[in-house]
Amino acid sequence: MSIENLLRENIRALEPYSSARDDFSGSASVFLDANENYQNLISFDNINRYPDPRSMAVKKAFSKAFGIDTKNITIGNGSDELIDILFRMFCECKKDSVLLMPPTYGEYKVLAAINDVKVYSIIQNSDFTLNVEKIKNYLDKYSPKLMFICSPNNPTGKSVPLFVINELANYNKGITVVDEAYLDFSENQSAVSLIEKNERIVVLRTLSKAWGLAGGRIGIAITSEEINNVMYKVKYPYNIPLPSQLCAVKALENADKVRSEAKQMVIERERVKCELSSISGVEKVFDSDANFLLVRVKEADLIYQKLSNKGVIVRNRSKEILCSSCLRITIGSKEENQLMLEYLKEALSEL
Repeated sequence: MSIENLLRENIRALEPYSSARDDFSGSASVFLDANENYQNLISFDNINRYPDPRSMAVKKAFSKAFGIDTKNITIGNGSDELIDILFRMFCECKKDSVLLMPPTYGEYKVLAAINDVKVYSIIQNSDFTLNVEKIKNYLDKYSPKLMFICSPNNPTGKSVPLFVINELANYNKGITVVDEAYLDFSENQSAVSLIEKNERIVVLRTLSKAWGLAGGRIGIAITSEEINNVMYKVKYPYNIPLPSQLCAVKALENADKVRSEAKQMVIERERVKCELSSISGVEKVFDSDANFLLVRVKEADLIYQKLSNKGVIVRNRSKEILCSSCLRITIGSKEENQLMLEYLKEALSEL
């Protein structure tokens, strides 16, 4: 099935908004086209001008850092905007559906609800692997427009093998979205390698995790050129603020340093995992390919509160399917991690 046939009818017919910065590109000395204030009132270079609507500097920097052609890159205001764009591109309200495999990132379900799209869910196996045959059955039965695979997965930290992603994406007649927000902490191969042979795959990356730009809100979609072109029609005209674009370029220009720091975080993750496993009251520490650990403890609700009272904030995931009595603990600095370990051991000893 072609991408055009998967698009909503109104999106196929969409005439995108053309901003002043779309109409002109190049150098000039007098800009009287965008109804901007000619005055720079806070002395931040060019902040009185609208940002590049296509974030070309960011795309070029990402292209250089990852070896991906700019024609396959869309920059979003965080991955959440990109996910919302995909819903608006492909899913008719009250008609189409999405397939999720919980426990997984909660925003998929939230954005489905906002866009009035039906959600079908296939719970993962008890070891957090995907139930491939059941997924295929649902794909046959319901023909969802979107299927989300989070790898490494949030909140479990477990990766989906690339051959499984490939098998499911080829079987799926709709769009397969592979969310790789945490791939910088993993040795697994990216699903970007699959796009050349399957134009229905969209890979999401972010600068919020390993790249340290959570406050900058930079998400990246890597897609076929056809999907990329439509995403730029649907997104808001000036979706990435100038300061965020500048921060993104600076971070991407320091790719070697970022990757080195990510490797150090992985080493620290494994150290923390070992320490956690030795604490009485910690029932299981799950393997992780991300910058966090999912940890099953006795009386997670109470332990979460005890840690909060000490000023150490983790994430209580106990209400998530398959995650009963589990805390999700991000890997911080060695000092932060040691404090968490100390307080956790103290809290569990008081049970």
